[in-house]
Amino acid sequence: MIGVLDYGIGNLRSAEKALQHLGADARLVADPDEAATAEALVLPGVGAFGPCARALRDSGLEPVARRAIEEERPFLGICVGFQLLYEGSDESPGTEGLGAFEGVVRALPPGVKRPQMQWNLLEAVPGRTSAMLDGLGPSPWAYFVHSFAPDGGPDVVATCDYGGTVVAAAERRRLWGAQFHPEKSGAVGLAILANFVALAAEAVPGTAGARRA
Repeated sequence: MIGVLDYGIGNLRSAEKALQHLGADARLVADPDEAATAEALVLPGVGAFGPCARALRDSGLEPVARRAIEEERPFLGICVGFQLLYEGSDESPGTEGLGAFEGVVRALPPGVKRPQMQWNLLEAVPGRTSAMLDGLGPSPWAYFVHSFAPDGGPDVVATCDYGGTVVAAAERRRLWGAQFHPEKSGAVGLAILANFVALAAEAVPGTAGARRA
């Protein structure tokens, strides 16, 4: 089961439905005990870093997320959910993130329209292999809606150009994060989510080696 963490913020069901479209047993989970039984977790997020961080904490799901990351269960953060995987954000000074990825979240470069609300090209980081981006080709299109993004770090696997280089995705083993919205990115987004479903299947005993065709 892939649990989509339901911590009271918007735009949760679109991620759930996209995963279900791929045949995954995906469901919204608001109860911490139920979330703790999921083989994989998805952390969406819309709005601002601070309110999302507080909502995750108040829901009781923050310890579940931290434990899943520590145990290296498949975990995917999307948009602000991706940002929450970092140490903090300039958008909400003093609010701590989960600290799973190194670095903090910064505003998009000066001189550009905020938010970035458009399709943009993903550029794979040279020399990095990525299970998340497997099979997508060198420059796939993805859909972004955001005003902030992580400032870099050793786990970045893809960037985009928006007034400068902007972090688009990060990955460390079974921990994945996308600044864009896979559930709104057409065939490319579905391919990324299919890669995550395959990763989740590999984490279930007896299914090792299963991969997206």
